[in-house]
Amino acid sequence: MPSKIRPSGITALSIFFAAGTVISLTCAVALLFPGSFLEPMWRLNPRARDAFGGIGTWVVVLMLTVSVACALASRGLWRGRPWGYRLAVGILVVNLLGDVTNVILGTEPRARSACRSSPPSSGSWPPRR
Repeated sequence: MPSKIRPSGITALSIFFAAGTVISLTCAVALLFPGSFLEPMWRLNPRARDAFGGIGTWVVVLMLTVSVACALASRGLWRGRPWGYRLAVGILVVNLLGDVTNVILGTEPRARSACRSSPPSSGSWPPRR
């Protein structure tokens, strides 16, 4: 029985989404328990803390949803499941649309660099061999 070898790019994306899981879960916990030992992490991006505070208590639900979505994408990619690929692409597309919206509205000047660094779509996913 031949073994399936996972492409290194898919492995990297799976690890990327696993990191996204940890980061968004940490953010949710920090927002749920303000003033805890996680509070110094907001020094990395103080504007994020202010923006999240403006959303209210729903931000914890949002961050937990992001955490679960990233975890599922990571697992699906790692196991080579088609739904994992679709979920990962969906998450990346939503993120790109958010960045483009922030650039258009001017709410996040640093989002402009994220939009510039996104590769153009080739129109085919997954890549043909």
